[in-house]
Amino acid sequence: MSEKTKIYIALGIVYIVWGSTYLGVKVALHTLPPMLISCTRFLIGGSLLFAFTLLRGQGMPTLQETRNAAFIGVLLSGVGNCAVAYALMKMPSGLVALLVATLPAWMILLDFLFFSNAKPTVIGTIGLVLGLVGMAVLLNPSQQIGQQEVPVLAALIVFLGSIAWAFGSLKSPYLVLPNSLQSTAIQMVVGGCFSLTMSIAFEKDQLQSFQNMTTETYLAMIYLIFIGSYVGYTAYVWLINHAPPQLTATYAYVNPVVAIFLGWIFLDERLTSRSMLASAIILAGVVMMTLGRKRPPKEIDMQ
Repeated sequence: MSEKTKIYIALGIVYIVWGSTYLGVKVALHTLPPMLISCTRFLIGGSLLFAFTLLRGQGMPTLQETRNAAFIGVLLSGVGNCAVAYALMKMPSGLVALLVATLPAWMILLDFLFFSNAKPTVIGTIGLVLGLVGMAVLLNPSQQIGQQEVPVLAALIVFLGSIAWAFGSLKSPYLVLPNSLQSTAIQMVVGGCFSLTMSIAFEKDQLQSFQNMTTETYLAMIYLIFIGSYVGYTAYVWLINHAPPQLTATYAYVNPVVAIFLGWIFLDERLTSRSMLASAIILAGVVMMTLGRKRPPKEIDMQ
């Protein structure tokens, strides 16, 4: 299988799997607060995955590899996810998603300033703008802003989380990391510890929330751990080490589209004409960003 084919398969996995986790999170939020969901998901998932790698005889990673993977884990599953979780407690989810959708712009900017110094192509830039326009049409932020004042601090925290996620994604290929599965496991565990700290600081009644868990909550958490984390996060970790950042970041546009269609299929949520139009604009933007992408960087030996 060619490298190009692997990249598109990994992209498809991240698009669909992470888009589908919105369903799982919606169900889990009925009984658990958002940052507690993140820490439970990553701590359990990461610990089981690391134990699995040891059973396969992979051995312990070196101190340098562990430290590097932990650093990426703090930025991605730690700061990145907690920023979104905190914002969800302060503002409408649609508005949070719109702020998170600026991730491709942060990745392209940081990549130009600190890493490859490669300017985006004209086609890629047009695709980026189309993606932002599509997200604006999809989420209709003017209506949400009119319904509720936007907390400035929460919005700034979302941007900080997106910058941390973008920097971690760009930095990863330059670091010596364990093999893919162990790197994913360490990142999840460290991110889970960070999320646990934030949950203790900002959320209340964690033990009572666990006691209130229903069968649906357990099923949602199982899905988030085994599909969202193992399949989706592992694919993303591989992707950030093999694909251009502007291509990898397109998941931020596609995931809300996938979530809307899955909500329409499984939760009988209304699919409006505006959603259809916005989805078409977003997908057109993704296609243009894909066509305008740079050649993937030289593959780095991660062993």
